[in-house]
This record gives sequence, structure tokens and C-alpha cells, in this order.
Amino acid sequence: MIKNLEINERLEKYISDHSYNLHPIQKEILNHNDQLGDIKKMQISISQGYFFQLFIKNNNIKNILEIGTFTGYSALSMALVVPEEGNVTCLDINAETTEKAKKFFKKANLEKKIKVILAPALQSLKKLKNEKKIFDMIFIDADKENYINYFNHSIELLKNKGFILVDNVLWKGDVADPNKNDNLTNIIREFNSFIKKDDRVDKTILPLGDGITICRKI
Repeated sequence: MIKNLEINERLEKYISDHSYNLHPIQKEILNHNDQLGDIKKMQISISQGYFFQLFIKNNNIKNILEIGTFTGYSALSMALVVPEEGNVTCLDINAETTEKAKKFFKKANLEKKIKVILAPALQSLKKLKNEKKIFDMIFIDADKENYINYFNHSIELLKNKGFILVDNVLWKGDVADPNKNDNLTNIIREFNSFIKKDDRVDKTILPLGDGITICRKI
């Protein structure tokens, strides 16, 4: 059996060097996040960003909802490849990081493609549902305690055969370690078990970044 590689910073750079070039503002966000210390982990990996972009192009995805935006790397990466009529709607509660993300979006001339809603995500999801909004793809990467709630709301906002992608589902590998039983690890395990039993979607987990679950609405 072939052992999966650990994607460290050196390999991440190699992947980037041998993929298409990052947008200048993607690079700027990465440089900014490098100065933030431990909270940098809230950013998706560079390899995840490349994957998202190819996934969006291959599936003709136009309208995207993102739950959890941080400083905007994932949202900007997705907005760069949605078609001209496409858009990305971002939900976040942190005013400081949201304001920083909006500045990056404007600098990349993508502010018309990206709508940012600053409010508790569950509140925003209920409002979007009342407005009968429908999305082609939803990306969940916010507080882990509400993952199941976010997923259930997202299903109702997703078109048939649309996709939900969920980050951090392998949780540094701790989900598979029986000696790890802290609260957040168990929350992720509960979410993964919930998705496994959910017959509303086809699903799989990819060991990309910190683990991504990809669900397709049946």
C-alpha cells in the first residue's frame, strides 16, 4: 500500500510552483496571513485553493455560498474562476477580518462578484432561505460546533446535484487517534458520522489540507 504524503510547507511551495501562477492578491493575502501567528490556520491551504478552482470550472459552478471567510483567501480564489455572471456570498461574524477581506476583494477588482454578510451565520442562513436563494456550491469552514446546523441549512439552499464542501474534517489526523478525545475532535467525529449516515448526499473525504468532505446533493 502506498503511504499518503504529508503536505508540508516545502511540498506546498512545490505544488504552487508547478501549478498556474497565483493571482497577485492571493499572494498578498498569504503574506498577510503569515504575520498573524497561530490563527493563520484558519486559512485554507494553497493546494485546496487550486483544487477549488479546478472543481468550480469542471462543474460549471456559478453561485457559491461560503460560511466562514477569515481574510478572504478562499473566497477570492473561488471568485477568480466563477464566470462573469457568477458570484460568491460570504458569511462571517468577525468585523476585523471581514473588513480586511473586503479590502483585498476591492484591490483585486472583485468586489462586485463577492457579497459579504457580517452577522451570525445561522441568522444569515435563515434569511437566505426566506429569500429563496439557491446556490450551486456551498463551502463550510466556520465554527466547528455548528457544522451539523450549517450543513442542514445548506442542504435547503443547495440546488439538486449541487455540492457542499466542508473543511477540517480530518482535524490534523486526530479524528483517527483513539487517544484524542478533546471536545473539538469529538465534534468533528460526530459531524463525520452524521454525514456518513445522511442519505441526502453522495459523499467522500479527501485528505487535502486538513481534510475536505465533498457532498453532492442527490
